[in-house]
Amino acid sequence: MTEEKGAKKEEIKEMEKNSEKRPEDNTSKAAGREGGVAPADLEECRRLLEERDHEISELKDRLLRLGAEFENFKKRMEREKEEYMKYALESFAKELLPFLDNLERAIQTARENPDTDKILEGLELTLSGYFNTLEKFGLKQFVAEGKRFDPNFHEALGVEEHDGVEENTVIKELLKGYTLHERVIRPALVVVSKKSQKGSGQTESDA
Repeated sequence: MTEEKGAKKEEIKEMEKNSEKRPEDNTSKAAGREGGVAPADLEECRRLLEERDHEISELKDRLLRLGAEFENFKKRMEREKEEYMKYALESFAKELLPFLDNLERAIQTARENPDTDKILEGLELTLSGYFNTLEKFGLKQFVAEGKRFDPNFHEALGVEEHDGVEENTVIKELLKGYTLHERVIRPALVVVSKKSQKGSGQTESDA
């Protein structure tokens, strides 16, 4: 009997211990279900959000500054381009001024002196120097007469029969052609040869 009483006392004590633990377990589970967060965690989340907001604000300011700087750069480049285009030919124009001076002198000499030989010599020297200056800037004159007709370099204004010359050959150059850095800026105006019809007509009549 004594053993039975002792066993019952142990069971009662064990039940009391379990009943004391259950409220705590239930409370912690309820807190978990309700999504409870510790105050320290909330404070950390607020701090991180504030840092992100600050970073976003700084990035927006930087983006606005970069946009303004880019617009200023574009405007400056446009001004410089416009200025460059205005005076791109300044050095070229300066090189041509002496030839204008020489032509004016030639005209004045022609008025004062009827010696045409000297005038012609002066004009030829002026023209030669003029062409040399143009070549310095990439502008060149090309010869068309005697060359095979090429639509990339020649513009035919007429066709003539010509014995002893291969067909489609330039036989007359009416206006000089020019290239600028290997690009044709004005084709030569030419007359092109074609086969004579005399021989073919006689052959047909004999037949």
